Amino acid sequence: MPKPMLPDRARIGLVEDDPVMGGSIVQRLELEGWKVIWWQSGREAIAGIPPAAHALDLVICDIRLPDMSGETVFNELARQPNSPPFLFVTGFGEVDQAVRLMRSGAVDFMTKPFEMDDFLKRIESGRRTTSSGVRLKGYYLGESPAIQHAEDLIHRYANHDLPVLITGETGSGKEVAARLLHQISPRATEPFMAVNCAAIPAELLESEIFGHEKGAFTGAQQRHLGYAERAGKGTLFLDEIGDMPLSLQAKLLRLIEDGSLVRVGGETPIPFRARVVSATHRDLAIRGGTSGFREDLYFRLAVLPVEIPPLRHRREDITWLLDRFLANAVSRSDTRIRGFSALAEEAALTYAWPGNVRELRNRVDRAAALSTSEWIMPGDLFPEHASNAGSAGFLPLADVRDAAERRQIERALEETGGQIAKAAGLLAVSRTTLWEKMTRLGLAERARSES
Repeated sequence: MPKPMLPDRARIGLVEDDPVMGGSIVQRLELEGWKVIWWQSGREAIAGIPPAAHALDLVICDIRLPDMSGETVFNELARQPNSPPFLFVTGFGEVDQAVRLMRSGAVDFMTKPFEMDDFLKRIESGRRTTSSGVRLKGYYLGESPAIQHAEDLIHRYANHDLPVLITGETGSGKEVAARLLHQISPRATEPFMAVNCAAIPAELLESEIFGHEKGAFTGAQQRHLGYAERAGKGTLFLDEIGDMPLSLQAKLLRLIEDGSLVRVGGETPIPFRARVVSATHRDLAIRGGTSGFREDLYFRLAVLPVEIPPLRHRREDITWLLDRFLANAVSRSDTRIRGFSALAEEAALTYAWPGNVRELRNRVDRAAALSTSEWIMPGDLFPEHASNAGSAGFLPLADVRDAAERRQIERALEETGGQIAKAAGLLAVSRTTLWEKMTRLGLAERARSES
């Protein structure tokens, strides 16, 4: 007997032309208490979804349909306001297309055949949980749209076993992103083994990753299990993969393709079950062949790519990171610091941060350790610039002014719920002036959505 409909259960749209598979999915989802609307062609879905888009929590769509591609259905509905999230069902040969759709905004994909229990978990994870379509989860990496887009991709990738390549400048937070990916994945209880390919001498790196047998080389007095073997069913994180020697890249390619490894000096293949996550600050896509990085390995590592933007491109995160790192620094000492002065925040917001998040954290740690006041001042964060305010690393005055105006306008919009007239009153400018500034600073679209 079907379960009664529950208020917190999803309303699902199913686009599937196979009557056997579609009927089986509908029956199981209805037994779970979910309401299912089933379309057997792309045209039926496009015609049927928009009027009820606000009421659908997820669309499950086959990529191969009799009248069109599931990608066409997705692209058509993506233009509609409040379009529902998509989970694609695909054959093995269509995985590349499914991955491309995830980069375009699909929440997930599953390869046929699949286990029904896993299918139900993906639905629960992918469906939206508020009427506005925003998933009820906080962000861990920052508050800016740029970093939240990257974090959304990480959440989409978490349930898959395909390799992930994280790119970004040195110090931007690639390892933090890799650890987050591991922590929210089904492998969270398994080991996370991190290897810095740039920090280990080339002649030792193979032994560190793959391990060695006793007597494999001079000094190998006992068997050593490498990072790949110790990762078990968890995550093998290869940081700065672009610095891996060419000779070792071939062995890593075999590890990924064969799912097994052989210790240095050994002969017996050992199963490799971990997920490979790699990171680099280099552009590996243009370093193929003799230039230093194997093109075939790059394409195996970059199946699911995500880019961590530099801090200068996500300035909304600066004060968020300042507060977070200061709280951590204070918790590790008996320092009595109340926070950052307004002048210190302004200095941080106008600094270019060439060292990215790592530099910000180090500056906060130093300021917390050396400050003699309850409030951290600009000189505590940037002592080297105390007598040279115009040194490299600071932004032009026009950028400083724009950043300050943007912050004040954002605060006023937040305070007034996006009402431009009231925000203009708080800022003591005319509505026309405020609108011109919002347009120039890229805030006009946000205001429309909030008004």
